[in-house]
Amino acid sequence: QIDDLAEVDYSLSSLPAVFRPFIDLDLKGVVFPAGNYTDSPYVAASFTIPDQSNSMLYLAFSEYFFQTSSFAYYTAGAFNMTIAEETCSYFNINTEIFGSIIPEVAKYSVTPNPVMLKLMATEIPIISLEKDSFTVEIQGSMEVLAVLPDSTTQSLFTMNIAANTSISLNIFDQKLMGSLCLNRLQISLAHSNVGSFEVLLLENILSYILQTEVIPSANAKLSKGFPLP
Repeated sequence: QIDDLAEVDYSLSSLPAVFRPFIDLDLKGVVFPAGNYTDSPYVAASFTIPDQSNSMLYLAFSEYFFQTSSFAYYTAGAFNMTIAEETCSYFNINTEIFGSIIPEVAKYSVTPNPVMLKLMATEIPIISLEKDSFTVEIQGSMEVLAVLPDSTTQSLFTMNIAANTSISLNIFDQKLMGSLCLNRLQISLAHSNVGSFEVLLLENILSYILQTEVIPSANAKLSKGFPLP
């Protein structure tokens, strides 16, 4: 059990190979949604570790392991989150901020109203493994809703998001841990109830939201780590 959303299974894919100076253990590590062992759409490829003898233990992970992690957490809804009005208010994000950029929002909401943000991944994030880290390409959307005085919400607009992130890896206390950072962000308008507008004007606001709320939340989860075999 990794957390409430996912579990990991380490199974031997072949008999241990015993040599005089070392032992080779080939494991097939698969991450799947908690309580739901679902076959992932990926195929595990065999690989070898370069000969080294400076340490007692060497561990190597293939893209398959991280791809199944991405699939499991996507299936479990881990990439979806709602940023509540209280959090947005704390960071002074409201209809007045959006109204300063989008005239129709200012017309729609004469007095500043709090907002709520709904973020979700629309596709399974794509993993690309690199030395000591890997990149994650995330396709998603963000819906901005105004919270009205009667506590109902009104959708203002929805944006498409393409985020390129990287996760650096380290091992601590028998766990594989990571730290996420945002490399690149692209946005486009998917739907609007307040007319068309130049979405690039919102890039700084969206980047600020990701850096102050989404990425710290993701890093808090990554810091708990994946248990190693």
